[in-house]
This record gives sequence, structure tokens and C-alpha cells, in this order.
Amino acid sequence: MIKTENICKTFGSVTAVDNVSLQVEAGDIFGLVGPDGAGKTTLIRMICGLITPDIGSNRLTLPRESDAHKGSFGYMPQKFSLYGDLTVMENIHFFGSMYGLSRATIRQRADEILQITNLIQFKERFADNLSGGMKQKLALTCALVSRPGLLVLDEPTFGVDPESRKEFWKILYRLNGEGMTILVSTPYMDEAELCKKVGFMNNGKLVAVETPKQLKANFPYKILEIKADTREPEFFKPLSEILDTNFYGHKYHAVVRDAVRASESVRAILHRQGISVRSIKEIPPSMEDVFVALAELEVM
Repeated sequence: MIKTENICKTFGSVTAVDNVSLQVEAGDIFGLVGPDGAGKTTLIRMICGLITPDIGSNRLTLPRESDAHKGSFGYMPQKFSLYGDLTVMENIHFFGSMYGLSRATIRQRADEILQITNLIQFKERFADNLSGGMKQKLALTCALVSRPGLLVLDEPTFGVDPESRKEFWKILYRLNGEGMTILVSTPYMDEAELCKKVGFMNNGKLVAVETPKQLKANFPYKILEIKADTREPEFFKPLSEILDTNFYGHKYHAVVRDAVRASESVRAILHRQGISVRSIKEIPPSMEDVFVALAELEVM
């Protein structure tokens, strides 16, 4: 469906995408994740043909016109790019006409998609008067009006409230269940968990590509979850048994090699400081633990 080979893109002295080879198979939900500035948007724009790679090749293999979906792909950019002074239906008609669709076809497909996205009752509302989540659904509707076999989404839920993000992903799962291939970039690790395959980008490079389950299985360390009466993010870093710590509001995730020895050291330092320990236990690594470790390996 999508195949890039050794593509690179530089802007002045900055290498935005560095020798990336990527393959997305038909039927995938492929998640592209990584920190801001990792090169995700530049890579997606090259895949969509909006930017020309400096070197390397990029190929899209789309279904034929006679297949269930047309030989086209839908693209939803990172920022809301529709027309605020047009209504929901006027935006859909505008983008549908760019695909050469008749007004009757656009109207029929719009009603179907607006039912799925729960926007049907807002057909006559101006786009500027929609909430953030509703704007993203409208952008998705416009990307779907051509019934593409491939849907490319660049951080579609960034800045959207958690409930709207859940609804958006339910729609993506439904579309994927109907045969649509989806490439989506996201900064959210809980969304990465929902993808069939995940590629992690950092500093323009594609660092790892695997299923979420396999990425976590390949994690070479143990994770201790520590709950204690302290909120100091750097508290455990002097301990040699702890390789790294991350603070999540009311608990720490400590990256360790030996969970038993590290637990003993943590209890000892907390006891010396007179700090109560609520719990220390080994837990499976989360996607966030995996990607923090991958990002730090790239920096080292």
C-alpha cells in the first residue's frame, strides 16, 4: 500500500527526514509516533506527494476503481484547514467537487459519513462555530467523501479533549473494519496502543517498527511503579540501581535491571529520609516507557 525506500528531506541545515524506509500493508492501522520535531509531518507530506524527497523513492499502491474503494487516498492535515465561513455541508460539497463527484453522490455519501461521525444534526452549522472535536470530524468527513482505500491522518486528535479522541478512534476502527488502510501520526501513547503496527521516529530517523505488543516484549529492562509521599521528580536518580525515572503526577516509573535489588535500595533511601512508602511493585512496560527509552537511546 505504502512503500518508501531511503527517503531524505533537508531544509537548509536541518535534516527533517533521514534515510527512512517504511512499509504499510493493506488493512493496517499504522501509527507513526515520536516527539515534536521528529519528522512525522514531513514524512507524511512526502508520502502524500506534497513534498518531493531529496533522495529515495516513495510509492503508493491504491485499489483499482472497480474495487470497493476508489483508486484515491484521503489526507487530513495536522491543522484544521477547512473554510470557517462555510457550513458543514458546503465544505463537504467543495471538497467532493474537487474529486469530480456529482452533487447527488456527494449528498448521499455526506449523509452516510455524517451519521458515522455524529455530525448529521450540524449540517447547516458554520465550521467556525464547531467545537475542536467536531472540526476534526468535519475534516475527516471531507477526507472520506471520495471513499478512499487509504486514509492518511497527521495528528488528527492533537489538542482535542479525551472523550472526542475516543469517539474519533471508534470511527477509525469502524473504517478499518470495512477494509480501509490507515496511516496516522499521533503524539499520544494511548493511541499508539490502538494501532496494529507502530513506527517510532526521532531526529528524522525511523528508530523502530513493530506491533505494540512486540515493542513492549522487546523492552530490555524492568519497570518499578513507586508510590510514596514525595513529589520530587529527581528523588531516586542518585541510586545506581535505577537507570531512569519518570514522574506521573502521583507515582514514579523507575527503569531498572534488577527489580528486587532496586526495590530494596528505594525502600532504604525513603526510610532514611523519613518518607512513607505506599507501594513498590514491578509492572509491565507501557508504550510511554518504551518510547522514552528509545528517545533517550537516540540522544546518547
